[in-house]
Amino acid sequence: MLRATLMTLAVTVAAMLIGAALGAAVAAAKLSDRRALRAAADAYTTVLRGVPELLVIYLVYFGGSALVTEAAAAMGVQGFLGLPSFLAGSLACGLTSAAYQAEVYRGAALAVPRGQGEAARALGMGALLRFRRILAPQILAVALPGLGNVWQLALKESALISVTGLVELLRQSQIGAGSTHQPFSFYIAAGLLYLALTTGSTLLFDRAEWRLTRSARRP
Repeated sequence: MLRATLMTLAVTVAAMLIGAALGAAVAAAKLSDRRALRAAADAYTTVLRGVPELLVIYLVYFGGSALVTEAAAAMGVQGFLGLPSFLAGSLACGLTSAAYQAEVYRGAALAVPRGQGEAARALGMGALLRFRRILAPQILAVALPGLGNVWQLALKESALISVTGLVELLRQSQIGAGSTHQPFSFYIAAGLLYLALTTGSTLLFDRAEWRLTRSARRP
């Protein structure tokens, strides 16, 4: 069970990292002056937040495996080639997480006063330096509570990846309950482990938020 818990944690971390990179790009597109970019970003978040995550997992895992098999067949390699369960699961959860993270980043960016960037520009800071020194820390501080919610969502929905055969926490509890005929023991243990993960991560996000907003609380 502990090894499966680590697998759940690894899938969630990978999904959050994929979601952070893609979500930041989608948020930038939503804030762009170009109508086509805004429309594409809006379509992405609307679709990915509107369909069940299990459907995304099926599309990535089975659809991706079919594409890989066809590509391999074109190169003379016969037989079915499936995507690794960890890769497919992390990618599927990351795609969905990106849609939610994009909205969090967009809202946080809009919450930062425009005068902050204009003042930095007046001091001669370049775009990259303005973002790194002025905008990014404030955006992260505002976004952190929302990112905490997205993390909790990804952590719990990582259980859906069990349909690909990946032995994460829920799948391991199913295997244990089926082989020992002790469903209460394994499912209650799984629930307690999920609760420990969500509680521990909540404390970490609260601590990080406190540190990032410490300067704003100083008199």
